[in-house]
Amino acid sequence: MPEVDSSEPRTVVLGERELAIGFRLIGLSDVVEVTPETAASEYQKVVSSGRYNLVIASQSIKGRLSESQRHLADSSLKPLVVFVPTPGGEYEVESLDALAKRILGVSLGAAG
Repeated sequence: MPEVDSSEPRTVVLGERELAIGFRLIGLSDVVEVTPETAASEYQKVVSSGRYNLVIASQSIKGRLSESQRHLADSSLKPLVVFVPTPGGEYEVESLDALAKRILGVSLGAAG
């Protein structure tokens, strides 16, 4: 098996058991199962590691983060943090305009 290049873009998933199992089943190996008690600390470990370009995290984790962690999640490009709904859970939907503004720094809305 070839060695993994450490500069290769990597994705990690942080989530509850159901979410973790789903992403493992589709072949992702960097999956961290979290509980409400461990969510913020596991998130911090992943983000500060510098190993990942994309962090896919359960929407429920966002509510467990500190204000500074949420700000970093909303403004960071490396790693890019995307929150996904958990099976059967409530979730917030980020509009396409808000996503473009956050990631690209441009608004897709009509010029006023």
